Amino acid sequence: MNDLKTGAGAPAPEKRSANKDWLRALQNVARIEADRRRILGVAFEEVAALQGDAVAVIDNYETVTFATFAARANRYARWALKNDLRKGEVVALSMGNRADYAAIWLGLTRVGVVVALLNVNLPASALAHCLGAAQARCVIAARELDETCRQAAALLDSPLEVIGFEETADGRRSFSPETAAISGEPLRPAEQREVTLNDRALYIFTSGTTGLPKAAIVTHRRLMNWSLWFSGLIDAGPMDRMYNCLPMYHSVGGVVAVWSALLAGGSVVLRPRFSVSNFWEDVAAQQCTLFQYIGELCRYLVNAPDCEAHKRHNLRLALGNGLRGDVWTSFQQRFHIPRILEFYAATESNFSLYNVEGEPGAIGRIPAFLAQRFPVALVAFDEAADAIARGEDGRCIRRGVDEAGEAIARIDVDDASSAGFDGYLSRKDSEKKILRDVFEAGDVWMRSGDLMRKDARGFYYFVDRIGDSFRWKGENVSTFEVAQVLMKFPGVRDAVVYGVVVPGHEGRAGMAALVVDQGFDLPGLRRHAEASLPSYARPLFLRLRSSIEITGTFKHKAQTLAAEGFDPAKIGEPLYFADPERGGYAPLDGKLHNRIHAGAVRL
Repeated sequence: MNDLKTGAGAPAPEKRSANKDWLRALQNVARIEADRRRILGVAFEEVAALQGDAVAVIDNYETVTFATFAARANRYARWALKNDLRKGEVVALSMGNRADYAAIWLGLTRVGVVVALLNVNLPASALAHCLGAAQARCVIAARELDETCRQAAALLDSPLEVIGFEETADGRRSFSPETAAISGEPLRPAEQREVTLNDRALYIFTSGTTGLPKAAIVTHRRLMNWSLWFSGLIDAGPMDRMYNCLPMYHSVGGVVAVWSALLAGGSVVLRPRFSVSNFWEDVAAQQCTLFQYIGELCRYLVNAPDCEAHKRHNLRLALGNGLRGDVWTSFQQRFHIPRILEFYAATESNFSLYNVEGEPGAIGRIPAFLAQRFPVALVAFDEAADAIARGEDGRCIRRGVDEAGEAIARIDVDDASSAGFDGYLSRKDSEKKILRDVFEAGDVWMRSGDLMRKDARGFYYFVDRIGDSFRWKGENVSTFEVAQVLMKFPGVRDAVVYGVVVPGHEGRAGMAALVVDQGFDLPGLRRHAEASLPSYARPLFLRLRSSIEITGTFKHKAQTLAAEGFDPAKIGEPLYFADPERGGYAPLDGKLHNRIHAGAVRL
């Protein structure tokens, strides 16, 4: 592990060789293809045999050693065998951040079961969509999520068993007591199934760029690549401890943050959510050396008052994405963080970008010696046509230095181990992400759905999302999904949803332009949104209109509305703000607008 001092008395970060970081990551993943049966469950068992009674995971409930964690995973694997769960069958998992979350899916996937990771913020209707899309045979639910899962199951056409994780008072089937009596010894040869890197391990739901949540396919190969690649980039070792308060139903919080540390013999501190007031005290008390962030969390910390605990931390590296350049500099200097490793990635994507050099504001760079291995291009996007532009020859148009374009990555159809694209469960959704005949006849590339620019030194910078989604509070929000929910409320005749920029906040806040009937029940719409949408997807701003213009292809002109924002001085139509203090929609006048702009209102 890097021996660099940390904390308030730390010296300026020393110059480091980015090439060494790249080399370490490449060496880590080079071993993956040597044995296609060495999946994550097998690799972890090897580490656990060496680490034994060393601490693996600390959560709000317990401290778990490597040996205990491995034993639990084996019990959960045997539970699947005992219940005749066949290879390829799906078990859904609804649970907050805790050691058992990772141990459950590690054990089930070890014997070929696919685990669908459910967003714990989803209401029953959206949850039912996810369960149906994954074709889950059953769902394991924590006590606080049990009722929502049962409501979702009742909405499905086919019966779905909900298994409570903890023991229940009414005697319903529960997972933890069932597995307690099962042996935690390593699986015997007769119990081990033929599971390889090519097989599916997880379904992770993502909003993508359009429509309802989609189940992205995560193979065992991707799990190993993500875990070992990041472990190499951050130079993780047995003395490291990762602080992770990101949701474990996402690929970053559930895979990268956890397994990059554990496979290196390090440990992980899991917290159910981020607490700005307790962050530094917790990080210092747990002696964490690594922190997995999203940019929004760093901004909260920068804006918080000073506290004594931030002078006692042992962080040597912060790893994450979405950290703006201005927040980056303030965060690193104020809290004396020796190294920040920003990256760009998406669960379903076949490429990622890594800012190994620590260039503030950049999302990554591809060194020359990896350009052939990771073929990425920026191509012109026609906003008016809402499509990638093509030249007279029918080919895509490459963007130049500092010109914004959609990022795409070539799919190597002959080598799934390098730049393959596993896509979604839905073939139709997967096809929407694919471009053909891009620069030459027959080539195949994957669309990222994100606009970027690349400077003269080769650093990439995020510009904006395209398509029907935006990012808020670290989550992708599908404008289609939100609009569909709003349209179900009585009196809403038309709706278009989009994201607007709020100064001092990462991503975009949700705004909805509505056409409504006379006597429309505005408080009722707020209650409807709270019952039907997760908190991050509920529109913060409303704009009432007499009509909504559409394009020549019958799409709403959301881009024009988004550009107009939520300033009442520029918009001569009724505007409302979802005021958390009042618990309802408040008229948005100039005074309130200015307070929001000044950061005086909690969003």
